[in-house]
Amino acid sequence: MGYNNPTGQGGSATNLLDLPLIGDFLRWRHSRMFMQSIMLIIALAMILHGLLGPQQAPRNLSTLLTWVHYRGVLVLILLVAGNFFCMACPFMLPRELARRFSKPVRNWPRWLRNKWLSIGLFVLILFSYEYFDLWGSPWWTAWLIIAYFSAALLVDAFFKKASFCKYVCPIGQFNFISSTVSPLEVKVADPDTCLECTTKDCIKGTRDPNDHDKVVQRGCELALFQPKKVGNMDCTFCMDCVHACPHDNVAVSTKVPGSELWADTRRSGIGRFGNRKDLSVLALVFTFGALLNAFGMVSPVYAFQNWLAGIMNTTSEATVLGTLFFLMLVVEPIVLLGLAAYGTSSWTATGEKLLPVVMRYSYALVPFGFGLWVAHYSFHFLTGIWTFVPVIQEMLADWGIPIFGAPAWQLSGLPEQLVYPLELGFLSLGLLGSLLVTYRISFREYKARPWQAFIPWAVLCVVLFCAALWLLNQPMEMRGTFLGG
Repeated sequence: MGYNNPTGQGGSATNLLDLPLIGDFLRWRHSRMFMQSIMLIIALAMILHGLLGPQQAPRNLSTLLTWVHYRGVLVLILLVAGNFFCMACPFMLPRELARRFSKPVRNWPRWLRNKWLSIGLFVLILFSYEYFDLWGSPWWTAWLIIAYFSAALLVDAFFKKASFCKYVCPIGQFNFISSTVSPLEVKVADPDTCLECTTKDCIKGTRDPNDHDKVVQRGCELALFQPKKVGNMDCTFCMDCVHACPHDNVAVSTKVPGSELWADTRRSGIGRFGNRKDLSVLALVFTFGALLNAFGMVSPVYAFQNWLAGIMNTTSEATVLGTLFFLMLVVEPIVLLGLAAYGTSSWTATGEKLLPVVMRYSYALVPFGFGLWVAHYSFHFLTGIWTFVPVIQEMLADWGIPIFGAPAWQLSGLPEQLVYPLELGFLSLGLLGSLLVTYRISFREYKARPWQAFIPWAVLCVVLFCAALWLLNQPMEMRGTFLGG
């Protein structure tokens, strides 16, 4: 049995591990702990400042770094490289330290080995962000970070492998689905080498030759077997497989962004997506969540919520907000995708049921959704990129360390008129990516009438693009960025 390359990546792919400095750092066995330690120090500073510092969002590291800088840096790194945040995730460092003293023995429950729990938590965070105004509350943001550390430590204290990362973490799911359109992938360098490998250390780990029960280097805790792995879904870029492979046959290689979204394979949970309802729903929540999150920051949302409150005859904010979420994350996708699926089924004369068509094409919306996330978050990040400087100055002054002088509150970031073309560029790239994936799926699945299959979904992509374009042209709240604003 051979191992083909379903993403269409040729042998000329660049291996990041072969580059000077970058490759040396990634091959270093302590590179992950080094990055996690830096992130942990930053996270602890955010928690302390959130609990004890000024409770004005623009003057607090907890809200500023979480809702402006972290999100902006995250999506830009995902865009140009891949899931390197998960590699540097600070939530895993306390778990690693705890496992030196006590190792979990339980397996994650089989009925929870899917994305449903993490999807629910992702929606819950989106809802809490709006309902509790997390962007404006350093105290609540600090407790959210504490809760994240606690959840990661608790789950992985009871369950083996990386159960929290794969099945629970909502940030991880955001990173996983986003990284499907990233240009880098952890993958096998030479498939033929894997055919001759008998130890499978990339997933089993490397054992001490003198004590076979002792693991010297663990294998993939996400249960991704490198020879059969396709794409970035579930991959945290932890480099464990790189360190474990005795043949030095795992690379961090370039790939065609988004190619795994149309790959015709069943080999990894991604590709031939129709078999995984949870992954389809994750892709849709990711895409329509981008529209919902942006809509929550523009002024028309308040008029719409007032209208909903009048229609429902209620003053309960939770009820109105819950209805808005239901409309945009359930009703809207059902209507729009149902119409597109009906068009494809009818025009191709296949008589196919709508649900399989929806599940097949739902992944084509991921590039557009990611384009909107990048456009939205990069706007806040780039227009407020320097706002952390005066906050750190004030924090150090409060601690009796005024080494950087008086806080420079005038610092902000790039003018909006310079950022707007970048937003349009990110959104347009997302649209083109979705159209490309739609085209590839249509010509693979409907060879007799590919254009009839393509057109309904292309129209849907354009409609969503127009909606996002309208959102980007609305005055957007500068949440947690400027004093007095």
